[in-house]
Amino acid sequence: MEHPIFELKNISYEYKDKMETTQALKDINLKVHKGDFVALVGPNGSGKTTLIKLILGVLKLQTGEIYINGKSLRHFQAWQEVGYVSQKSNSFAKGFPATVSEVILSGLTKSKGLFNRFKKADYDKLDEVLALLNIVELKNKNISQLSGGQTQRVFIARALINRPSILVLDEPTVGIDAKHVKEFYDVLLRLKEQAVTILLVTHDIGVVVDHANEVACLNEHLHFHGSNHEFKNLGEAELSKIYGFPLQLVSHDHERSCCE
Repeated sequence: MEHPIFELKNISYEYKDKMETTQALKDINLKVHKGDFVALVGPNGSGKTTLIKLILGVLKLQTGEIYINGKSLRHFQAWQEVGYVSQKSNSFAKGFPATVSEVILSGLTKSKGLFNRFKKADYDKLDEVLALLNIVELKNKNISQLSGGQTQRVFIARALINRPSILVLDEPTVGIDAKHVKEFYDVLLRLKEQAVTILLVTHDIGVVVDHANEVACLNEHLHFHGSNHEFKNLGEAELSKIYGFPLQLVSHDHERSCCE
């Protein structure tokens, strides 16, 4: 039987300082299977980014276990299988003196090491991800010259150049206009068709539920995990209880938006 790509068991996490303890996550159990596109949603401060940092090993586990491809996170080494795009990608790119090709190729350093020369096979991978994300014409442009949507595609290409089977994205559409958000989700759907497993953290539940096939709704606890169809059918009272304030999903122009 095939292992889940991600399996989280009884995950809890607290932030502590001298004055107080803040519970960020409590008793989270979650499975993500191969080829799934899972949207992790919830209000600000609900623990979404904390959970991603735990999955990626940025934060140390306090309680519970995380498995990636059946391997305990405590012993997991195959990070080249996991691509990651941060919500800070766009701000990082502003004024950065590097071409698109250089930024994307830098994604190979975790598998090649920092000072090894790039070979023909590496440039073949570069051409492959440029074509996949429809950014071939940007190849020699400076990263700081690109629009927000173009920049995000470049950082997805950087995450994909190692040909990972998993892509984790943390609020990747922050600061991107509506046109480029649509292009961004089109790219993710193409990746899903290639059996890439996607875990996407977002606050934009109105758009994402029409693209992800599963939704996990987090607010300290995991309040919901199911299909996008099941999530769309949640009532206003249920959504408001999860989010802690009045909330409803409204359909318009064949898309859905989130409204308080």
